[in-house]
Amino acid sequence: MELKLPYLLKNSNICYYDEQKLYIGNRKIFPFEKSFVICSNSEEISTAIKNMITQGGGPLQVALTSMCYLTSQMCNNILEYDFDTLCKNMQTIINSRPTNTTMKRVIEELLLKLKEVMIKSTPIQFRDYVIECVKEKEHEEDLVYHNMGLLGSSLLNDGDTILTTCFAEHTLILSIYYAIKEGKSIKVLANETRPYFQGSRLTAPSMKEMGIPVNIITDSMGAYFMRNGEVNHYMSASDLVCMDGTVVNKIGTLSNAIAAYYYGIPYTAFSMSPDKTKTDKNKIKMELRDGKEILNIFNHPISEEGIEALYPAFDIIDSKLVTNIVTNKGIFSPNKIKEYF
Repeated sequence: MELKLPYLLKNSNICYYDEQKLYIGNRKIFPFEKSFVICSNSEEISTAIKNMITQGGGPLQVALTSMCYLTSQMCNNILEYDFDTLCKNMQTIINSRPTNTTMKRVIEELLLKLKEVMIKSTPIQFRDYVIECVKEKEHEEDLVYHNMGLLGSSLLNDGDTILTTCFAEHTLILSIYYAIKEGKSIKVLANETRPYFQGSRLTAPSMKEMGIPVNIITDSMGAYFMRNGEVNHYMSASDLVCMDGTVVNKIGTLSNAIAAYYYGIPYTAFSMSPDKTKTDKNKIKMELRDGKEILNIFNHPISEEGIEALYPAFDIIDSKLVTNIVTNKGIFSPNKIKEYF
C-alpha cells in the first residue's frame, strides 16, 4: 500500500510563490474548485488567513512559505532589506490566528535563528539560507506527522468507527492509513463542521481520496451514533494544548467530547506542539468571529435579515474529558503533558 497524500495535504497545494506573488490554496471553495488566492504582501496574506482561506495546519505552511517569499521580495528590492522589516511582516501574518499558537512559536523561533545570519550575509546568501531553513523545517514537520500517524494507528482496533470534527489533516489521515496497512478495517464519521463545512468539504473528500470509508453527519448527530454503539473512538486535531492537558479545538468539539465521556468512548486529540507558555485555560486568547459568518451558507442566507448571530470559533475541552494526547514525543494522558513538555 503506497502512501500518496490527498490533494489538500500536498505542500504545493497549500501554498507556493513565484517572483511576483504568493498563492494560497483556497480551502473555502474546495472541492468544488481547486483554485488559489493571490497575495502580494503580508497584509494580504494575513487577511487570507483571517478569512479562513486556509486553516488547521495550513497557516503554518503559509507562514513558512511567506518567509521565503518576503525574503525574496527584499532581495529583489521590492521590500527594504532589513531584519526589522522581515519581523514586522511576519508578525502581521502570525497575528492572524491568535488562538492557534503553533504558527507564532515556529516563526518566532526561526526569526531568532536568522537574525545573526542576516547581519553577516549578502541578500542572496540570506535568501538561500532562509529557503534552506524552511525546507529543513518542512522536512522536520513531515517526520513529525508520520511519527504521530504511527502512534495514532496504535490506538485503533480492527473494526473501529472513528468520529471526527473539522479537518485533522495529516495526523488522523496517516493514523488511519497506517492502521489499514496493518490489516485493520476502519471507518470514519465526519461531522460537517459548521460554519465552513471543513468536515464535509475537506475531511470527507480526503478520506475518499485515500480509499477510507467515510460518512458525513451533521454536527448534532455524534451523540446519537455513540449511544447506538456505532462509534468506538472520537479523534480530533487540536489548535492548542495547555500544560494542564486542556485542549482547544474547533467549536463543536466539546459537545462530542462530553458525549464520548458519558458513553465511555475514548477521546484522542493530536497535538504537534503543546504550548509551554499556556499553563491553563486562563492563558488562552479565544478567537471570537463575526456572527455574520454563520448567517450564510455559500452566500445563501439562512435566516431573516436583521437577526444577529454569535460565533465563538473554538471550544475549550477540560482535561478530564480527554483520554489521550498524541504528540511527537509519545501518547500521554492529559495530566502527563507538563512532565514531558
